[in-house]
Amino acid sequence: MTCLKPENAAPGETGKGGRDFNAFQDMAPRAPEEAPRETRNGARVKTNDVAPEGVYKPNYNILTPHMRSPDYVQMSTAAAITLGIMQGRMHRCACTRCLNLLLTYPEGCRANCAYCGLARHREHERDYADRNFIRVDWPAVPMAQVADIVAKDGAKSPFHRMCISMITHPRSDEDTVQVLKTWTDRVSPDDIPISILSNPTTMTRDDVKRLHEMGSDIFTVALDAATPDLFDRTRGKGVQSPHSWKKYWEILEDAKDIFGPQKFGAHIIVGMGETEHDILTLVQRLVDMGGHSHMFCFFPEKGSLMDHLPATPRDQWRRVQLGRYLIDYCGARVDQMTFDEEGRVSDFGLPRAELDTVIDAGIAFRTSGCPGKFAEDISACDRPYGDSPPSNIASFPFQPNGHDLRKIRGQLGMPKVKA
Repeated sequence: MTCLKPENAAPGETGKGGRDFNAFQDMAPRAPEEAPRETRNGARVKTNDVAPEGVYKPNYNILTPHMRSPDYVQMSTAAAITLGIMQGRMHRCACTRCLNLLLTYPEGCRANCAYCGLARHREHERDYADRNFIRVDWPAVPMAQVADIVAKDGAKSPFHRMCISMITHPRSDEDTVQVLKTWTDRVSPDDIPISILSNPTTMTRDDVKRLHEMGSDIFTVALDAATPDLFDRTRGKGVQSPHSWKKYWEILEDAKDIFGPQKFGAHIIVGMGETEHDILTLVQRLVDMGGHSHMFCFFPEKGSLMDHLPATPRDQWRRVQLGRYLIDYCGARVDQMTFDEEGRVSDFGLPRAELDTVIDAGIAFRTSGCPGKFAEDISACDRPYGDSPPSNIASFPFQPNGHDLRKIRGQLGMPKVKA
């Protein structure tokens, strides 16, 4: 397994110095700067005092109206296209099977995560609803309108799942309850299952229980960082943000107790400075708890504190994708795998024929997330191009074809063995 790639490799193919992984010492975020006082907490929007009127599409280039959850939510561009709110097409896929709904406030998110387009340090740059987040724009729509559109189709809706994504805000917990109620008053959870992407920092065990009793069937925690040190550097005190590793695990343990096996999990971002051993050990920990991991490939979000850093090299990403799938769905264990001095996977601990079968199936390299209606290992949350451009796909929002699989094998350093 090679360590270095040519200097002329395509973006996303190498880390610093041509390495095929992003090392901890290479991935330090910039220090956050204080926003000017007159721009803090949505001050410009509040001063402008414009009432919201219907759908707010990205880049309207006006001071964002007082759009506020629970009356309004934002949604991904792919979800808006699927819903019919926006026009457009997605490269090689029919938009998305998951309706991702993001809480929204003129004050924005009050956390300051280093890799996130919604981070607090950006509040002086653009109006909140116009900021990019996981590479795309997020239009804002009245929540009642969203629920009414989906309710017309019910179980025949193109959406396999709805997910409410919380942010760090004093109103987030209560507003999540109200958004959920608006949805379940119109759409049965039996027709479209419900996920919660939580904000553990403001939550209690009772909050977790309440959301479960109201009809949500999967609860996830966005750990994102794979180790305590990395979490603190990118999400905690290192960037003047309120999150803590301990609190996140407390709420994850609550979700384990309340939602039960296979109904809870954690988001993990690959390539922010952890080793492959770190991240697959975390995957194993989640599986041993009875949960699942949902993987994201690090992409330097424009405007974030990490936008100057390299995207996750595809070699590293493919090894972790394959290792994660083997642990989550094939009964493999991290202690059966072998890692080199840099913490990279050097052997997956399975016969080559078994690995070839998994690679050729292609599912390991699709977007991972909460399941849809096809199979437990095929995610409803396909997030088209949320972690890469279509020109160099990281998470496939569709079934990889033969050309895709040959490229994946090249990135894994495991070309097809001819009979």
